[in-house]
Amino acid sequence: MTEPRWLDDREMAVWTSFLAASHLVARRVEQQLKEDAGLSHPQYEILVHLSGAPGGELRMTELADLLVTSKSGLSYQVGQLEKAGFVRRRSCPTDDRGVIAGLTGQGREKLRDAAPGHVAAVRETLIDVLTRDQLAVLAEGLGAVGRRLRGG
Repeated sequence: MTEPRWLDDREMAVWTSFLAASHLVARRVEQQLKEDAGLSHPQYEILVHLSGAPGGELRMTELADLLVTSKSGLSYQVGQLEKAGFVRRRSCPTDDRGVIAGLTGQGREKLRDAAPGHVAAVRETLIDVLTRDQLAVLAEGLGAVGRRLRGG
């Protein structure tokens, strides 16, 4: 059995900083969305992706891939949005097993109302804390991690 490649001091500092920052940013963004818009962060992201899709609609499988979540987790969140009148689901006309989620007018309005506070929270907790150079390095590095984990 080969010896594990333990993290050196710099690598450990990166790992612990990443964990702390990602948890703290996620917690603050989640709190802001709940308090100001009554949405969870996954629900907000669903509305964002649907608003950017042609006709405001996406297949549930595509939406799950975009959100990097399980189909069951997505179904729950979409169900909550559907109960609130922000999203509607319908059968896919080309695939009997497929389901399409679509943004309603009420959902588009909810997103328009929630977006300014969300962007302010993202700026306050992450973007405005970093320099332009730090943002570029972080985007490049985390982009590489995401591509590798997605298999690309």
